[in-house]
Amino acid sequence: MASVELRETEIFLVLAEELHFGRTADRLRVTPARVSQAIKKQERAIGAELFKRTSRSVQLTPAGKVLQEGLSAGYRQIKEALSAAAAAGRGITGELDVAYSAAWCGTLVVAATDAFRAHHPNCTVRIHESPLLDPIGPLRDGSHHIQLIELPIDEPDIINGPVIFSEPRALVVPLGHPFAERDTVSLEDLAEAPLITVTGQPQYFVDHHYPRRTPKGRLIRRGPSTTAWQEVLALVGAGKGVSPTCARAAQYYSRPDVVYVPFRDAPLVEYGLLWAATSSTPKVHAFVETLLETARAQRAAPPPQA
Repeated sequence: MASVELRETEIFLVLAEELHFGRTADRLRVTPARVSQAIKKQERAIGAELFKRTSRSVQLTPAGKVLQEGLSAGYRQIKEALSAAAAAGRGITGELDVAYSAAWCGTLVVAATDAFRAHHPNCTVRIHESPLLDPIGPLRDGSHHIQLIELPIDEPDIINGPVIFSEPRALVVPLGHPFAERDTVSLEDLAEAPLITVTGQPQYFVDHHYPRRTPKGRLIRRGPSTTAWQEVLALVGAGKGVSPTCARAAQYYSRPDVVYVPFRDAPLVEYGLLWAATSSTPKVHAFVETLLETARAQRAAPPPQA
């Protein structure tokens, strides 16, 4: 099928879906006149009217409905074949290992993976949860090709991709702690309780998320440290201290012995994409674009009804 014919088929199918010349033109980034010309050309070739047009509406004729049903599946197959061929030409084949740090990152990665597979069926995507201990290690040894994780990460052999989203912070505290009765807490409150921290991360990362002093310079005491998030929650629940986290953790890690109290003055937690310089391949960049598009679509979607 020639490219012109394929484009005219696309115009017909989009108009059959939209039933509006202006919306069809906007969606395909052509002029309404181009849409009209393409439809008239097809009607002349078929010898039948495909759409009934009035000043108020556009409707498929019986011949148009038959053509729509016959073309839809074939057009989809052609587009998928062209996409697969283009992907193979760009090296978007083989396997791609994508990692995420937090559960809310995983939700976005799964959605992006579904979209990526639809466009690049010859590339197998495997999804992993990145370890809290040495999360950059799998990028360096090639076990993971790309990762969505909390920032900052500043390593000479790791490429920082775009920041995907930012989230407010909260302090997870034991049930019954005085902070648990508050609506919000302040960074200055960190001087009032031992801070449970994580290890195995770069020191600048630890200092950023687990500061040693408050903004006014008061010392923040160190409590126990661990390499697992569930252990952080267990230590907090046992009354061993408090720990900062993303406020969204309350939706994913609810426990009867802890309370998540929002910060009123803490900076947002930024989440961004990382990949090793040695893994800067077409399929990595294609996944980055897909994840960005998925994140934009999720932000634009209306909130779910209660």
